[in-house]
Amino acid sequence: RSEIDFMFILLGFSDYPEHQVPLFLLFFTIYAVTVVGNLGMIVIIKISPKLHTPMYFFLSHLSFVDFCYSTIITPKLLENLVVKDRSISIKGCITQFSTGVTCVMAEMVMLAVMAYDRFVAICYPLLYTVSMSSKLCAFLVTVAYTWGIISSVVLTYSLLVLSFCETKIINNFVCEYSVFLSASCSDKHFSEIILFIFVNLNAFCTLIIILTYYLFIFVTILKMHSASGRYKAFSTCASHLTAVTIFYGTILFLYCIPNSKNSWLVVKVGSVFYTVVIPMLNPLIYSLRNNEVKEILKKLIDFKIVSQ
Repeated sequence: RSEIDFMFILLGFSDYPEHQVPLFLLFFTIYAVTVVGNLGMIVIIKISPKLHTPMYFFLSHLSFVDFCYSTIITPKLLENLVVKDRSISIKGCITQFSTGVTCVMAEMVMLAVMAYDRFVAICYPLLYTVSMSSKLCAFLVTVAYTWGIISSVVLTYSLLVLSFCETKIINNFVCEYSVFLSASCSDKHFSEIILFIFVNLNAFCTLIIILTYYLFIFVTILKMHSASGRYKAFSTCASHLTAVTIFYGTILFLYCIPNSKNSWLVVKVGSVFYTVVIPMLNPLIYSLRNNEVKEILKKLIDFKIVSQ
């Protein structure tokens, strides 16, 4: 029997059978809002000439990444809440993991790129149009996706060298790296080193880049003489700062605090937050805190009402 025939059993939230239906309805609602919110954001940015700026160009790609990531994770979670067979093949688990890693790593770089965009807009406003050319924006987005793919290939390869000896029951709902390490019966040292290097390299390097840009932004805002100017400058960063805080806060909580100090329930709730909830929150954060997007949404709603 080949290794690829062995199965993982993702227990998910099966420990709470009485909550399966409410959880299904909750996650289905979140997924529906995620799909509508992120695809809606992409469409609004595409059809509105007023939003054809670098900031919204990056935001449309962030929405695309969030949509893809949620679609990779949530349908399987919903399926496991309504079926008795919660098994998934190692091949299926690796596919979910590799595509998920591509999205997460790309999102980290995308958030750093968006911080650079705000840095240029606030610190060098007169050079913004020239500096943030369409070619540079396309290049930066390409870098984000390329780095996501490279990271995924390396981390997936580090899993493919492992051997799996038996069906493994996993007390989670998603195929994370720790799932494969716990199920492997071969030497895990190489895989653990690769995981440590790439997770820390991506998380801390991108976070340091973001914080560095915002340090310069903060200093520039403090030097502004006009209170209204300071407020306007800060308001353009508020949505991005909120998204960064939620995203990195959850990631650091899950991966920088040893699991031994957390119950499996805390780990699963944290995993739900960054795999299911955060992709829903990002379009809400950017639409609710952005006057231009709110104005366009209002016009679309008014147009729909009048046309009816």
